[in-house]
Amino acid sequence: QVPLVESGGGSVQAGDSSRLSCAASGGSISRYAMGWFRTPPGQEREFVAAIDPNGSSTYYRDSVKGRFTISRDNAKNTIYLQMNNLKPEDTAVYYCAAAVYGGGWSKYIRTFMDKRTIRNWGQGTQVTVSS
Repeated sequence: QVPLVESGGGSVQAGDSSRLSCAASGGSISRYAMGWFRTPPGQEREFVAAIDPNGSSTYYRDSVKGRFTISRDNAKNTIYLQMNNLKPEDTAVYYCAAAVYGGGWSKYIRTFMDKRTIRNWGQGTQVTVSS
């Protein structure tokens, strides 16, 4: 397992941008699919975005498509979530996640989204968007 530590977030205004980072300490992320989930106030944890181990494939929940971009730098053992045009409904605790990748992205992503393959979670970072 690879310990994950998120950073970034905070309080922003609607329409602002923010970037989250997730660093893996003490291990390489190069064989892991990585992603972001969030827990909005009073709701269950939901999928936000995911990226395959070499960064060639990504997937987003519909409500963030065109606004959020997930990326990774395997040399730095870090992934990022660039969030643009933030909306109040993006307010949530954001969690980084990692899972060993078994190949076949189009099929694998379903198991990642419903958290079946995830064994590593970060501690979470709060993002608050005010209108």
